Amino acid sequence: MTIVRTVNGDVTPTDLGVTYLHEHLIIDSPVVADRMPHIHLPSVDEAVSELEGCRAAGVGAMVDAMPCASGRDPLRLAEVSRRSGVHIVAVTGLHTPRYYEAHRWALEADATKMADLFVGDVMDGIDRYDYTGPVVERTAVRAGVIKVATMGEEITDRDRRVFAAAAEAHIRTGAPILTHCEVGTGAMEQIELLATNKIQLDRVVLSHTDKVLDIAYHVDLLESGAWLEYDQALRQSPDDDKGTAWLLSEMIGRGHIDRLMLGTDGARRTLWETLGGSPGLAWLAAGFPEVLDRWGIGSEDVNHLMVTNPATFLGFEEAA
Repeated sequence: MTIVRTVNGDVTPTDLGVTYLHEHLIIDSPVVADRMPHIHLPSVDEAVSELEGCRAAGVGAMVDAMPCASGRDPLRLAEVSRRSGVHIVAVTGLHTPRYYEAHRWALEADATKMADLFVGDVMDGIDRYDYTGPVVERTAVRAGVIKVATMGEEITDRDRRVFAAAAEAHIRTGAPILTHCEVGTGAMEQIELLATNKIQLDRVVLSHTDKVLDIAYHVDLLESGAWLEYDQALRQSPDDDKGTAWLLSEMIGRGHIDRLMLGTDGARRTLWETLGGSPGLAWLAAGFPEVLDRWGIGSEDVNHLMVTNPATFLGFEEAA
């Protein structure tokens, strides 16, 4: 049976509804609080308040894209989901090195050791302490996606180990893979690395690629069979003639609607209406469709991008 693994249990893909593919609802670590305060999001109450607007706009599900030991908190995510009524899918895997100065294992461990941790998150439950200390105490909250990241076009030895670990975890669990492309770059190199690890690219989504407004780049990525997640619309003027809406119209016009999804990557406190920011996470569902309509992208296409495609991508059959 195909399931989507959320923080409060498995659901069917049709239970999701409108889905944001790349969000950040809880980020809380000493490194983030000290060096990246603009993305420090420690509060359950604030997250629930921000999601109330999303829920009112029809949003049913989100992927929280913070992976192991980078500020993730499974119990807080589960509470946010319960109180807001929005399904949340947690991720396992690893982020870029800047999050891990205090956690050498995340920089130095071999692929097999990393894979064992990722598999544990998906199959058994995320560690209450998020792999930040010598004690592992697994919770009932399980991950439903595996995340990997690179810093651009140059692939490092650590990248190879992390991608190999994610590939092994994917094979052992069935969970799909989400990637972080720094400033939208390095996606082709990621595809090559995933192919080297024999991952079917229709189980992979590449995030943030709409930071690069190059038609040929996106066509090449989509023709590989991978999915793309566009998440820059909240940072753009609705009147931009070369932004995410334009890029979507170009890709949909070329027949690629079946491989496109949307999110906000809304980690910045300045984007949350609850925190005095703008336009608020709900705008993607409540306001962006009006922008898309001006580009000839109607409600049926929006439903495809935000309901049909996420349900297809996030669903998996748990490996034996």
